[in-house]
Amino acid sequence: MTGTQALVRLPLVQRRRDGEAGLNTAGYISGYRGSPLGGYDTALWRAQDHLDEHHIKFQAGVNEDMAATACWGSQQVGLWEGANYDGVFAIWYGKGPGVDRSGDALKHGNMAGSSPHGGVLVLAGDDHGAKSSTTAHQSEQAFVAAMIPVLYPASVQEYLDYGLFGIAMSRFSGAWTGIKCVGDVVEGSANVSLDPQRVEINIPDFDFPDDGVHLRWPDGPVDQERRMISVKLKAAQAFVKANGLDRVSHSTEKKSLGIISSGKAWLDVCQAFEELALSETDRRNLGIGVFKLSMTWPIEPTAVRNWVEGFDEVLVIEEKRSLIEDQIARIIYNLPQDTRPRLTGKNDSHGNPLISEFGELSGTIVARIIANRFLEEEEESCLVSAIARLNARTDASNLPTAPPERSHWFCAGCPHNSSTKLPEGSRALAGIGCHTMAVYMDRNTEAYTHMGGEGGTWIGQAPFTSEKHIFQNIGDGTYFHSGLLAIRAAVASGVNMTYKVLYNDAVALTGGQPMDGDLMPWHISQQLWSEGVRRIAVVTDEPDKYPSETNWAPTVNIHHRNELEALQLEFREEWGVTAIIYDQTCAAEKRRRRKRNQYPDPPKRLFINEEVCEGCGDCNTASNCVAVLPLETDLGRKRIIDQSSCNKDFSCLEGFCPSFITIHGGNIRKTEPPDLVGHDPANDLCDPVASEINGSYNILLTGIGGTGVITAGALLGTAASIDGKGCSVLDQTGLAQKNGAVMTHIRLSDDENRIFGTRIGTGMADLVLGFDMVVAAGQTAVNSMSGDRTTAVINDHLVPLAAFAAKPDMPLSSDGYTDVIRARIGDNRVEFINSTLLATRLMGDSITANIFLMGYAYQKGLIPLTLSSIVEAIRLNGVSVDTNLRAFSWGRITAAEPDRVETLSGEPVQQPETPKISLDDFIKDRIFDLTAYQNADYAGRFKAWLDKVRKAEEAAGSSSRELEEAVARSLFKLMAYKDEYEVARLYSTSRFRQKLISQFDGDYTVSFNFAPPLFAPKNPITGQPRKTQYNGRWMSYVLLVLSKMKFLRGTPCDLFGYHRDRKIERQLLGDYEKLLLEVMGSLSPANMEIAVALTSLPQDIRGYGHVKNQSIFKFQQNQDKLSSEYFGQSNVMEAAE
Repeated sequence: MTGTQALVRLPLVQRRRDGEAGLNTAGYISGYRGSPLGGYDTALWRAQDHLDEHHIKFQAGVNEDMAATACWGSQQVGLWEGANYDGVFAIWYGKGPGVDRSGDALKHGNMAGSSPHGGVLVLAGDDHGAKSSTTAHQSEQAFVAAMIPVLYPASVQEYLDYGLFGIAMSRFSGAWTGIKCVGDVVEGSANVSLDPQRVEINIPDFDFPDDGVHLRWPDGPVDQERRMISVKLKAAQAFVKANGLDRVSHSTEKKSLGIISSGKAWLDVCQAFEELALSETDRRNLGIGVFKLSMTWPIEPTAVRNWVEGFDEVLVIEEKRSLIEDQIARIIYNLPQDTRPRLTGKNDSHGNPLISEFGELSGTIVARIIANRFLEEEEESCLVSAIARLNARTDASNLPTAPPERSHWFCAGCPHNSSTKLPEGSRALAGIGCHTMAVYMDRNTEAYTHMGGEGGTWIGQAPFTSEKHIFQNIGDGTYFHSGLLAIRAAVASGVNMTYKVLYNDAVALTGGQPMDGDLMPWHISQQLWSEGVRRIAVVTDEPDKYPSETNWAPTVNIHHRNELEALQLEFREEWGVTAIIYDQTCAAEKRRRRKRNQYPDPPKRLFINEEVCEGCGDCNTASNCVAVLPLETDLGRKRIIDQSSCNKDFSCLEGFCPSFITIHGGNIRKTEPPDLVGHDPANDLCDPVASEINGSYNILLTGIGGTGVITAGALLGTAASIDGKGCSVLDQTGLAQKNGAVMTHIRLSDDENRIFGTRIGTGMADLVLGFDMVVAAGQTAVNSMSGDRTTAVINDHLVPLAAFAAKPDMPLSSDGYTDVIRARIGDNRVEFINSTLLATRLMGDSITANIFLMGYAYQKGLIPLTLSSIVEAIRLNGVSVDTNLRAFSWGRITAAEPDRVETLSGEPVQQPETPKISLDDFIKDRIFDLTAYQNADYAGRFKAWLDKVRKAEEAAGSSSRELEEAVARSLFKLMAYKDEYEVARLYSTSRFRQKLISQFDGDYTVSFNFAPPLFAPKNPITGQPRKTQYNGRWMSYVLLVLSKMKFLRGTPCDLFGYHRDRKIERQLLGDYEKLLLEVMGSLSPANMEIAVALTSLPQDIRGYGHVKNQSIFKFQQNQDKLSSEYFGQSNVMEAAE
């Protein structure tokens, strides 16, 4: 069970317990999503039938403070007539920023109190490392300000247990109860006990005032404050004491070092013992004891005071700013001097910093602190070896330079790829939502605000700057949450700005939840108009989708997204506040709904003819899309579309390139896998000898968000439960689900009490299963590896970094990633196999690559679970069961019988490095291409030039042929310029038709997308031509005829040759041939390197039309610079001679 699932089960258990106690209660849950509680609402919706059955109302809040106010209201049910229940228990949830913004509501509600049979839990999601937040959080400080007692669970089990104790404590004390939730626990999963009698509530004997402590009306604020401080908080402490919630987790007779901790920090302490390999005997001999607090504020003092007496030192280990330590200091201050221990925590006994007040805490950090504490006094042999081992595992000095890591990015087809674009000279401000990622891209989008503050910073800037206008991005979720107030403030201030309301029909950042109310684009227009926004436009990818009777605000016009730039140019000249509503459904949500047949799936796809593609990257520029991938060829990098990840946004078609064709109808062709019907060859395999579990066995899965990493972790976790093993699973996602790095930590043990922290410690991974090589070589994953413990099985298929969408020329190589992993654990501990390619060849789809790799690792004996449990887990998952079982089997077969798999798949299991084509073969192929391009004489001209260059290179004393290769590549590019005849020919070849057949089947038709000279419409802003779609049925004949007319090329009858672009292309070829003569005339060993660079420059000329002209301009600048350097150097040498 995950922590989130435990929080869903909690109110159901509470309602049953109340019924057994004779109480007729109901439950109320409200709040606002946010990591690490981003999936709580979704989990509650899935359990809606169970909630309804148990009289529990889940109502997602419009925002956090209104949800908190509603929870306050739930406690007032019994104050007036009409109550249907004895009481209503309430659960509020929100992430750290939500706690902050709701401080007023939470304090008011807590001061008012809870009802006797109600009670309120406040779930605060803390992101200590700000991995999915705009600030790092520690919500206890806010709870203290609101005087809300805080429980801090350390496990999934404690979410169930502390939740029940928390509601009971709220009912008993009259105060609300806070529960701190951190990702390492709430987003993890573990085995739990569901025994309904597990938690026994002991009601303490406490002296309450005659009027009690519960919510009432009327009630004055001074009385509330007195009651809270004098009674309620003390009652909460008494409740903790009576129920023994604070406990000694690690006892010791010798008392050298007493550690006090709570929650996840307590897990770090337990993890530290494991990383130091301290046995129970070692720990007791050292005199280390541990006291685990359940309530971090206000701490119940009696148990702490009794426990600390006699220790030499008490070390408080807690995350971030001190909360526990300050209270411990007050508790022990008046102890007798001979029994009062030294107190350390944020500082050591000499006043030096010890535990950081910022960032995250880890088991490794705590391990060093504990070890150093004893090594300062004496050399304990067990700690000397432990710290040496820890230092070796953390030593990164021998690692090569880390290559770029995988970062989050907009999904394929994401509306924000288009909506966040700006016209030249404009600036935008970011806000909260997926669109925030625009700040990491070259989009002149800067800064951000808290949720609902979008535009507020401009109100404070505008009076003091000469800048006249800015754009402000605001998501539809934020708009509904609180953003409309910011727009109201902007209108009231009179600033000039344009709000871009990005309507995506889902809250995609936290999992695609629906809006928390009825909000449509026309509602937004009416609201904006009512607030005083007088210029409003709607931009969409489907302008015809709105019914004619749609009730838009006055003056609203509908525009296609192609008009966005023109609109923004207009709007930035307007005075006052204006708004553009950009309406396009979230791409990820489209995919989800299409899988459920809840969203139209247009029978249309795009396909790139790689031979026509020039590799210019204009399609990447137009779309910013991660589904447009690089294709490395002998002629350089081209582009292909990853059909499996494409979400059919089609914005890549806006790239000015004739290589895109549109496929109407048909399906993606699946490669035919080997026939396994009726027989699974893996049944003939022997079960492997599995690795032993020595204490715990740790598996780290690494991959890309959205590719099934979390599913794979869940399968292994389920299998472990079936096998009766202790298990914890932690998914680390956050923004990573947007094409970024995802990691799942799986910890197995034969004894569930041996698993403490859910995160794998430094150098503690036994198996790294790298579904993505880039993530496996990242710092976090590498830190978990060690040469004395870790084995890695890595998919060496390189998926380009998402940044390739914006940097189409970025280097792409797997070498740096494999080097890092090898350097970390050694060649003999890592296996690289291309599971993506093998799974595609064997199964017909790369989607099974992860399960395939899991099967491979299992057969190697690296997954200590039974085959039957893994098979059962796949069946229980219920998704693509047969496909996943076959993929797992093929992985096993590949590990056991690689020769057999190589024969069936036609691919080697261990992929050799792809050899570079030889220069002679390259020249031979280009001669063939130029003959087809024009004729044999034209190809002979190419060969003649290369013969001259080779002789000149040899005469200059070089046998490397580097100059000859540079000229061969550049000269071919200039000679084989893609004019109308050549594009027509490349679309008329059998190779092109075969490419289509290999990718698509079924009944489909083809359309071409061209911008022919004289006929192409123009972009009203840039004046550049735009492409038009042409029916392939008749256009194919036109192209065939045109391709046969190539003999006209360069003749007076070549009408296309009179176009400016064709003249430039012919001029480039003539100029290059002149340059070659000049270069060969001055060639020497001293200037050979510059000569190669100079003659290579034409390879940078790419694209069509205005795109190509831009690259020509850059080429000419570079050529002028290098020519000056080359010929200047030649002249100097001649003078010297």
